[in-house]
Amino acid sequence: MHQDGLVHISSLANKFVDDPHTVVKAGDIVKVKVLEVDLQRKRIALTMRLDEQPGETTARRGGGNDRAQGNRPATKAAKPRGRDAQPVGNSAMMDALAAAMGKKR
Repeated sequence: MHQDGLVHISSLANKFVDDPHTVVKAGDIVKVKVLEVDLQRKRIALTMRLDEQPGETTARRGGGNDRAQGNRPATKAAKPRGRDAQPVGNSAMMDALAAAMGKKR
């Protein structure tokens, strides 16, 4: 079957590919394997790694980037810093300043 399509650079070869032009040229006819069919997004995942098993993802192969799949590491709540930071309670200096200015906080 002849059908135009795209293959991700990580699926071009079994080794690291720095430049895709070293593996394929525009217009080359290549043999690919269908890894996954995403009907919802109307996409087909193709690979030129013919030994790769369908359904195998980059996470299972041990490579890949979690952000590419929308997963982000859990982050801690940021603590205010600098001039916007407010102490939890009044310090001795703050009490003295408030008394000197005649204000109570």
